[in-house]
Amino acid sequence: MFSLHRSLIGTAFVAAFAIAGASGVAAQSVGIPVASAPASASGDARAPYAWTDFCKRMPSECRLDTREPERVELTPKLWKTIVAVNNRANHEIEPVTDQDHWGVVDRWDIPTDGKGDCEDYVLLKRKRLAEAGLPRRAMLVTVVIDEENAGHAVLMIRTDRGDFILDNKRNAILPWSQTGYVYVKRESQYQTGWTSLGGAQTPTVASVQR
Repeated sequence: MFSLHRSLIGTAFVAAFAIAGASGVAAQSVGIPVASAPASASGDARAPYAWTDFCKRMPSECRLDTREPERVELTPKLWKTIVAVNNRANHEIEPVTDQDHWGVVDRWDIPTDGKGDCEDYVLLKRKRLAEAGLPRRAMLVTVVIDEENAGHAVLMIRTDRGDFILDNKRNAILPWSQTGYVYVKRESQYQTGWTSLGGAQTPTVASVQR
């Protein structure tokens, strides 16, 4: 089970995050964001158990087609679609823990009943964007450590302008390096499985920890 959307976060994190958040919102109001460096993978990683269980129940959501592109060309039209899908999911899903929802510690699912936690937001966004024509291979479920030192799931979209994060904690879609998270692992683009991100820390996280 990963963390849910929280209305309040640590004061230090808010202060460190203000500039990044403002730039992210501004970027979304002018068409497409400024290009940034992508996140680098660093070898195989174990898939989350709840992800493996989800794939057994819904194999079509987990298939990897290596014929698809690794990255998408980020046009203004595509960016508008990504922003709309992210905002819609964030507003229509009621945050609830897996324990309260399903009576289990951790379960990943597409929230067809309008309730879910962070990974459920991710799976819904991924499904809707795939239906809109984005290649699944360029949309990666990603596990991070958030500002409260808790596990959290986000959706990473790999583009020709860098890797961007769709998150249920905020509507602003930021470059991975501006979220303030520690990046643990993500889906692999080359085989059925996951790949390590080496615990990569963003500058915001580093500044909060000092």
